[in-house]
Amino acid sequence: MKSVLIFCLMLLSPLMAAAQDLRVVTVERPPFSMANGDDHTGFSMELWKAIAEDRGWTYQIDRLDSFGGMLGEIENATADVAIANISITADREQVMDFTHTIFESGLHIMVPFSKDRNSALETVISREVLEVIAIAFLLLLGGGMLMWTFERKSQPYFDRPAREAIFPSFWWALNLVVNGGFEERQPRTFLGRIFGVLLVISSLFIVSVFVAHITASMTVDAIKSNVSDIRDLYGKNVGTTQGSTSARYLERREIEYQPYENLDALLQAFEDKQLNAVVFDAPILSHYVNTRGAGIGQLVGGTFLRESYGAAMPTGSPLSEEFNRSLLRLREDGTYAQIYQKYFRNLN
Repeated sequence: MKSVLIFCLMLLSPLMAAAQDLRVVTVERPPFSMANGDDHTGFSMELWKAIAEDRGWTYQIDRLDSFGGMLGEIENATADVAIANISITADREQVMDFTHTIFESGLHIMVPFSKDRNSALETVISREVLEVIAIAFLLLLGGGMLMWTFERKSQPYFDRPAREAIFPSFWWALNLVVNGGFEERQPRTFLGRIFGVLLVISSLFIVSVFVAHITASMTVDAIKSNVSDIRDLYGKNVGTTQGSTSARYLERREIEYQPYENLDALLQAFEDKQLNAVVFDAPILSHYVNTRGAGIGQLVGGTFLRESYGAAMPTGSPLSEEFNRSLLRLREDGTYAQIYQKYFRNLN
């Protein structure tokens, strides 16, 4: 008799689950799951609402602070469904069940926004380079006027009033540094010759420092911006969220990265220019660069590590099969396509 009662309860369990409020957990992941006041919007949330309506399920939604915490609720069976941008992986499948795929995704790389055609010009006219040019100008002007002081009574080129001698003296010093000076205008006084020799020797150092500074500035700029695929991430400041599929991918490739607790912290660090690149889910980064991150970030390369999103449920949940049936129905009647187009029509 007892075994018959247990068997009947097992048969009725899907109906019992459907009759009570389901606890659905999610996290903030635009454009899949977003809080809009007391409402929950986004691709995954609207898809869930359509499936729940098709199944006649009642539910409550709890928005959690961390992705790991959301999955922990499912693993511990303290929630009935988790839905956002949850990648279906073999490791997760061992501790929870997944529905059929609700979205095909992958990873992408985001770097700071830049206009390639202007990057070299912006480097040359940077504040640091302009400061070096100003210092070199003052040194040449001061050196030329000092030579005028020594030579103005000894050769016709410098024999002119101070106001008229400013440019000729500067021109003389510039030619001395760049070309080695004028053969016919070599210093004639003792102090002029001593100063001229010192100026030639020091000019070698000045020119070397100037060229090295510009080269270093352009090299640093190139290092920061020259990221086109995953192979360029070695040695860069890379960020992603901890425990994510992107984090595990970077670990397999032995690429060092900064782990962030959630997406908001990751994007804030990127906006604060603490990162050279972000590796994360392609549709989320695409949504970011088209909305909040417009003019801040840009995607480079193509999508890699193709992965599938699904809704997660505790192991053995009777809801999974019901979810899948409604998902297939929504694909067939066009509801899925309408929700998809609403959120991904204009994304890269």
